[in-house]
Amino acid sequence: MVAGPEILENAVLCVPRPSVAIASNKPVIVKQSLPPSTIHPNHVLIKVDRFGFSTNNLTYQALGEHPHFRYFDYHAVPENDEISSTTHGVVPVWGFGTVVKSSHPKIEPGERVYGYFAPARYLLLPVSANNVNKSTFYIPRPHLPADRRPYNQVLRCAHDSQYSPEPLLEDLTMLYRPLFWTAYWCEDCLFSSSYRGGTSRILISSASSKTAFCLAYLLQKRIKTGGAKATTQIIGLTSRRNFPFTTSLDLYHDVLTYDTFKESPLFHGGAEERWIYVDVAANQELNQTLFTHFASPYSGRLASFISLGLTNVSPTSSESSNLEWNEDSARLFSANSQNPRNARDTSQFWPLKEEFFMPEWLAVRRHQLPLEEILKRQNNAWKELMRDCVDWVKIERRYGIKNVKEAYELLLQEGIGPDTGLIWSLWNDEDKHLVKPRL
Repeated sequence: MVAGPEILENAVLCVPRPSVAIASNKPVIVKQSLPPSTIHPNHVLIKVDRFGFSTNNLTYQALGEHPHFRYFDYHAVPENDEISSTTHGVVPVWGFGTVVKSSHPKIEPGERVYGYFAPARYLLLPVSANNVNKSTFYIPRPHLPADRRPYNQVLRCAHDSQYSPEPLLEDLTMLYRPLFWTAYWCEDCLFSSSYRGGTSRILISSASSKTAFCLAYLLQKRIKTGGAKATTQIIGLTSRRNFPFTTSLDLYHDVLTYDTFKESPLFHGGAEERWIYVDVAANQELNQTLFTHFASPYSGRLASFISLGLTNVSPTSSESSNLEWNEDSARLFSANSQNPRNARDTSQFWPLKEEFFMPEWLAVRRHQLPLEEILKRQNNAWKELMRDCVDWVKIERRYGIKNVKEAYELLLQEGIGPDTGLIWSLWNDEDKHLVKPRL
């Protein structure tokens, strides 16, 4: 008797859309059988081995339908009688996988890959027919803006200079790589403008988040190498709960809490003090408090206000419905970084809000620097990070459909401490090495 074609059982983690009134906001696991045997030309079937998850992914859920960010438009929902693309979305995750099938002539089964995947067991993706090289291939998503290209890129680990097969370094890559590059290019944007014409202090909210403390880490390195004034102080703002962890990182000159920062002498240094505020928290109440403080002529001058993140937005937050992408800011920030004095009226105590979105600034730098120089800088920065970040957070792993679903539900209820990095897989622990990657 001849055996039939192999049937692959897929599982995909889906979440309710914020705009749809559903009794429960809990995630659901949709199971489906994948088509056996052949796949359409120029496609790859990837076994998603494991992926990183953090509060950043909860932000993706909250902004999944936002007209600018559109996080639900990267991966399709596997529909059935109860789940559809109108009721649910798929939150993108950064993860590692192995190609198990390929109908593209330049991509072979067995390749280890890294990309902006779905939280699934398997992922069937089209490949841009003429956009494949030894290091990368691209997923065509013509429905998304062109500046989303970095998210459509799948890295081929065998030719990725930043890749290491060591399991711990893979875990650290999933936790830090996307957030680190946001921080890296934000610092590069600030440096390119001589820190908006010079500054005495750089204030960073949500200081316990990875994006924020990676930014502090990079700013400290810039100060140590003479790229910023030695007297520049990096100040973190965080909650009372996260204060011990944030302080323990030793990446800030000072760490203050939201409820007591106004009492600090740092905020009463006099009118000569010049500040940059990097808003990672997106907490409007906090921002209004800062606005009021800096309105005083004796409190120092706020030279730049940069919106970098949305760590206070959750899938159930009303904040998500009030977010508006400022297109003027999107156009201005690249100009501001080059000539901030001409980009705004510097007589005003409160500057224009700058929305920092990494793909847009990276597009600017690609016109200013050779690709080889960008890659060289990134490789050096990444190697240093992998050396320095090992002890910053502890890694918590969850394997299997049941465990991941329960962990997601718990995360929605209780959040996650900043000292923990989550690594998840919809495969059971004993199954996760079924496919041996080829490097």
